[in-house]
Amino acid sequence: MSINGEVRSVAGDGQVGRGAAAQPGERQQFSWFVFGLMASVTFVGILSELVPSGVLPQMTAGLGVSETRVGFLVGVYALASAIFAIPLVSATLAVNRKTLLMALLAGFAASNFVVAISSSYVVIVACRVLGGICAGVMWPMIAAYGTRLVPENMHGKAITVIMSGNTLGISIGLPVMTTVGIRLGWRAEFVVLGLIILAIAVLSFVYLPSVEGEKLGTSNSPLAVVKKLSILIILLLTFLSVAAHYGIYTYITLLVEMIGFAGGIGLALLIFGIGSVISVVVSAKYIDAHLRPLIVLMLSIGGISMAMFLAFRGTPVISHTAFFLWGLAFGPLVTMYQTAVSKQVEEAKDVATSVQSSVFNLSIMIATWAGGLLLGRSPRSGVKGIVYMSLACFAVATVFAFFAKRTLRSSGVSFSRYEGESHEEVHKRPDLSPAR
Repeated sequence: MSINGEVRSVAGDGQVGRGAAAQPGERQQFSWFVFGLMASVTFVGILSELVPSGVLPQMTAGLGVSETRVGFLVGVYALASAIFAIPLVSATLAVNRKTLLMALLAGFAASNFVVAISSSYVVIVACRVLGGICAGVMWPMIAAYGTRLVPENMHGKAITVIMSGNTLGISIGLPVMTTVGIRLGWRAEFVVLGLIILAIAVLSFVYLPSVEGEKLGTSNSPLAVVKKLSILIILLLTFLSVAAHYGIYTYITLLVEMIGFAGGIGLALLIFGIGSVISVVVSAKYIDAHLRPLIVLMLSIGGISMAMFLAFRGTPVISHTAFFLWGLAFGPLVTMYQTAVSKQVEEAKDVATSVQSSVFNLSIMIATWAGGLLLGRSPRSGVKGIVYMSLACFAVATVFAFFAKRTLRSSGVSFSRYEGESHEEVHKRPDLSPAR
């Protein structure tokens, strides 16, 4: 399969020659080692964003500021990611993907190391902004980087494996890093994270293949991307899905208290995490061939879990099942829509996924804000109102996804050029046959 006249390949045994550029004519295969290494990048990316939330009391005491100001360190990171993603991804599109990744990992490491040693709140905020900027570029770039290493029919699998780092970071990495912060101190936690990032940077420099950047033109600019109806539909689905999940996930502790969940927040997060990991593993196998059914299924499961919370509250077994189902629905959230966007464009996938990534981050902030309004108006019934809000978002998103047959197709072919032809007929056309 050719990309800009060249074939990018990754050896199937995972041995990528010292980061050399892939040579034309080589067969493309899926390397678990290479994509696992890319998953480690998203793993530390999500940890860099969320680690302050696990040691909030310790950072409050250590810096002598309020919990609200420490919480702001997470919010400003996400805000920087949302604001700078599109312009910086566009500005760096021509840069070699591996070179850019090295620069981003250096930024992540520097951000965490300076936070670890600084006593100035202003300096720490500046470093969190730096980390957020790096994340805003990294999330869309790493997904597009991965898709350029495999054939089109493996794009979904590649993105799923890469983005599994996000799920594993939330379900496993954050609890481990929080334990480190509580036992050794919050500054030690940031140092450990910085060292892990440096180790990943060294491995990436040695083993990741070099992929040249692309030129940004009028046909692949952010404005051109959002003019596509299919992209707008995916962005709408992203907003509804993220609002459905994060609207209530942000206040999951209050949900546990409201329903009287047996086992408390610890068990709820554990069950949720197990469901997330399972769905990520399963979706990697089916996402390319069954994208729309997967999205519809995950949205439906999410809606069912919310309905179970409302109908059965903390009833043993049923409420535990509800958290498991919610975790199942949450696992491939990032992957599904990045894959869908990637299949809509042939060039500058980084730009398209940066638009989706910005909408994702903005959706989190909007959902959190809406949930806060509901809680502020009625603290007792506010959590229940948030669950209803999530259920409504899941329901609307499910309907849109069910009818978006052309947008959420399994093929990356643009149907606009072959209006009226069936899926099979399109792929029989000589100009769309795979390169041999």
